[in-house]
Amino acid sequence: MSEVRTAAEAARDAAQRVATLGTEQKNQYLRDLAGALVDAEEAILRANASDIARAEDDGLSMPKLKRLGISAESLAQMAQGLRQVAALEDPVAKITRDQVLENGLRVTRVRCPLGVVMMIYESRPNVTIDAFSLCFKSGNACILKGGKEAQESNEALAKVIHATLRDHDLPEEALVLVGAGGREAVAELLTFNDCIDLVIPRGGETLIRYVSEKSSIPTVQHFHGICHVYVDTDADLKSALEISVTGKTSAPATCNATEAVLVHEDIASIFLPHLVASYHEAGVEVRGDETVRAIDPDVTAAAADDWGREFLDMIVAVKVVPDMDAAIDHIRRFGSDHTDTIVTENSETAATFTRRVQSSCTLVNASTRFNDGFQLGMGAEIGISTSRVHAYGPMGLEELTSQRFVVEGAGHVR
Repeated sequence: MSEVRTAAEAARDAAQRVATLGTEQKNQYLRDLAGALVDAEEAILRANASDIARAEDDGLSMPKLKRLGISAESLAQMAQGLRQVAALEDPVAKITRDQVLENGLRVTRVRCPLGVVMMIYESRPNVTIDAFSLCFKSGNACILKGGKEAQESNEALAKVIHATLRDHDLPEEALVLVGAGGREAVAELLTFNDCIDLVIPRGGETLIRYVSEKSSIPTVQHFHGICHVYVDTDADLKSALEISVTGKTSAPATCNATEAVLVHEDIASIFLPHLVASYHEAGVEVRGDETVRAIDPDVTAAAADDWGREFLDMIVAVKVVPDMDAAIDHIRRFGSDHTDTIVTENSETAATFTRRVQSSCTLVNASTRFNDGFQLGMGAEIGISTSRVHAYGPMGLEELTSQRFVVEGAGHVR
């Protein structure tokens, strides 16, 4: 039996124990883990510095290096995230339906853990903490396969998780961290549908397509984060400018970063010069259509494949549209059901937009960057689903549970 198979079976066994833990037992563990993370700061930062140095030598891009980094401040945020997850309502055993039928049967529907959740991800070592904490609180064991660029950081974080599990007399296999093996280990794991109940790939499109095509296990899909801002004719232009610019510059390599801005033609001549100037000042390359370039010749001509493209970099596409219908048509053609926002002071226009644009998160007068589990009040998130089946949008605690039926009778037979 391979080491990967042995690890998967151990996670399956641990899931049986984690599923039966009481809420306070889980919460106390998470609070203690938060403290243990802070206590282990020196070792974690040392491991992360080693990963950063190796990634720089390998030529990793600056946005990805930023995602890879851990600082004392970000480690404190991880600890705070654990405390916030501990404070969230426990979905396990929550009754969502309670009905007594005419024949006297009492039918209840109860939330239950999925079992073993496997997550495959790149960079972002904070995902190790986020994913584990959400799986644990929702009664699941987890198998985590991080990228090689974050290997030492992930191992340092897992060491703290395992030590705290031992301190609480809990199975260490509640977290299985798969380090070595690369693509071969992933391919093997994706065949273990008797041990693993859900796979969540989180990273670039190549990774996600590979997992979706190879997996024999149900998989949450999220191929692109092509997020649009539509600036309506009735927009507050100051707000529109800030929403459009910070949606790109605050974290350009994230899936909820703004990738395209659509501007109503009635305000284009007023708004676009300020928008383009602000982007250029922030170091963002603007790629525009002919109308945009007629207003500002310094804009780079957009290629056909710039529409519907996830740049994950300091690049944004800008287009002028005749009306909201055209904006919605563009979003339907080039969007990814991830995140789209409208900037408008017209409540009827806003209502129409949110009704017709059914992305996993549709916003009014707010940045696309808010499509995030923490920002939406869910605590940490394990990923964002754009597949609509089982979960749609940020996946928090409830999305890591299923529902089963518990039926009470009094000698009922059919």
